[in-house]
Amino acid sequence: MGSSSEISRTPPGEKTVVTSQIENVKTNERVPGHPGYYEKDGLRTYGDDEDHDHEPPMTFKRMMSLIAMAFLWTGSQIPVYIFGGIPPLIYGDIGGTDRWTWFVLANLLALAAVCPFVGSLSDLMGRRYVAIMGAILIIVGVAIASTAHSMNIFIAGMAIAGAGAGINELTALAVTSELAPTRKRGKYVAILVFTIVPFCPSVLWAQLIAEHAGWRYCGVLCGVWAAIGLIMTIIFYFPPPRVNSKGLTKKEIIKQVDFVGGFLSITGMLVFMAGLQWGGYQYSWKSAHVLVPLFVGFLLIVAFVVWEAKFAPYPMFPARIKQSPRILILTLIITCISGANFFSVLLFWPTQAFNVYGHDPVGVGIRGLPIGFSILAGAVIVLWLLSLFRGHNRELMIVSSIIMTAGIGSMASLTVDSLYRAWGLLVLAGLGIGGIVVPASIITTIICPDDLIATVAALTLAIRVIGGSIGYTTYYNVFVSKFTPNAIYYIGGAMELELGIVDPTVIKDAIVLTGASLLNEVALLPGIAGNTTAYEIVVGAGQLAYAESYKYVYLVSIAFGGISVIAACFLGNIDKYMDDHVAVVM
Repeated sequence: MGSSSEISRTPPGEKTVVTSQIENVKTNERVPGHPGYYEKDGLRTYGDDEDHDHEPPMTFKRMMSLIAMAFLWTGSQIPVYIFGGIPPLIYGDIGGTDRWTWFVLANLLALAAVCPFVGSLSDLMGRRYVAIMGAILIIVGVAIASTAHSMNIFIAGMAIAGAGAGINELTALAVTSELAPTRKRGKYVAILVFTIVPFCPSVLWAQLIAEHAGWRYCGVLCGVWAAIGLIMTIIFYFPPPRVNSKGLTKKEIIKQVDFVGGFLSITGMLVFMAGLQWGGYQYSWKSAHVLVPLFVGFLLIVAFVVWEAKFAPYPMFPARIKQSPRILILTLIITCISGANFFSVLLFWPTQAFNVYGHDPVGVGIRGLPIGFSILAGAVIVLWLLSLFRGHNRELMIVSSIIMTAGIGSMASLTVDSLYRAWGLLVLAGLGIGGIVVPASIITTIICPDDLIATVAALTLAIRVIGGSIGYTTYYNVFVSKFTPNAIYYIGGAMELELGIVDPTVIKDAIVLTGASLLNEVALLPGIAGNTTAYEIVVGAGQLAYAESYKYVYLVSIAFGGISVIAACFLGNIDKYMDDHVAVVM
């Protein structure tokens, strides 16, 4: 035995163990200070004390537990998908055109903020009750959002739903991974992800519901789905006690929660994102309103990294998580990039489908179909291949990153008259994004100790969402910086040269209303009201302005995608972790 760790195989049928120079002790005795290690006949069992090598029979209880997790998984995703498909209808009713993007960011940041604490909450309350709490938060959040009469209240509701989404997405992924043998985790999670199929046409459902019943009923759909998951979890899901909580009192568990790290990470990211969102949009980049939060947020993030590395007695992410540091770090980089590009397409394409290619609800919904189904297909295909090829994650990530970068970057070529071209590009982009978003998370769960599955899943989910938040904010700033001059050129030019409208107030109102996608109000402006031809000219000019502005979002995504491709090239393969019998020898 040496001081370094190495991977070795154990004979078939034997328990995976971590050997150590210790004396024989009582069976199943917990090793103090080392959650996840259990001494058995002189050997330390490494992991969660469960058999992850063999697949148990599919009993009714096990099947219903997996179905409950599927409802939790889909319920965590759909509030952003549904409401993200109809922003103009929401802020057209309750106002908030200057801050509506925060309902997306608040949801994502709340989701990322709770992730690191889900494991500790599971220790304190049990995974069953944490899952129940997550579903309740989603129900309460969408109820608040759906009944809001101001954008601030709507944002608050989405933040609450985001906290519940973080809990439920992480719980569903962790539970499904735990219920699967290691070599079949890819397949199990592929099936879990596949259950999002009913909501792949989320933009279509949102548009139709809003058109025929009102946008508030979109929240009813999200709430009912979450309620079904809540009821099924209460009835069917009864997991064994968490390993990390064995032998520890609740007071001892609370002492191990890294509240300082949580405070630094949450406040740092929130303040930094606020400055990034305000810059160039609501305030000048040189203003104190932008520079102060950017500077303070950056310092808090640096303080978080230093605290975790040097001073935290119980870090949010233990050092044991780094069994394969290079694979873990590069996979997290790829996850962050994929999150940025994931949200660039997920949240920008529905608005582009509306603003550039027409405002018919069914048409907008149908244009959103390729991205949803292709992301799902990409995720399922790569997850399945990950299990089928017993690893080879490097090749899968390289191909997925290239497809993602090429697909999204090519969307910069779209014009007002090239909708036909969008279908293939959306499918290409979706396949690449899907091939990274969930598979990258599963790769990290395969290479980490079994008792840290929830912790590493929380890390990858938080990184993905933070990447999405940063990406979305960056892309939105790029879009706004391009749309303003384009709108002045196309809309202002058309009104002056073709309609003879020279009143600067009317021109400004037309540009602002077009930028907010409030076209019904455009039809009421002086010189346009009652004149269908004038209205169509202004709308057509707006479509040109939008088409010329969206392309820069996709051009910027190429830089993000390039980083992902480079990182994927240096990944190590995980085939050694995909064998049935693997042991870590100390």
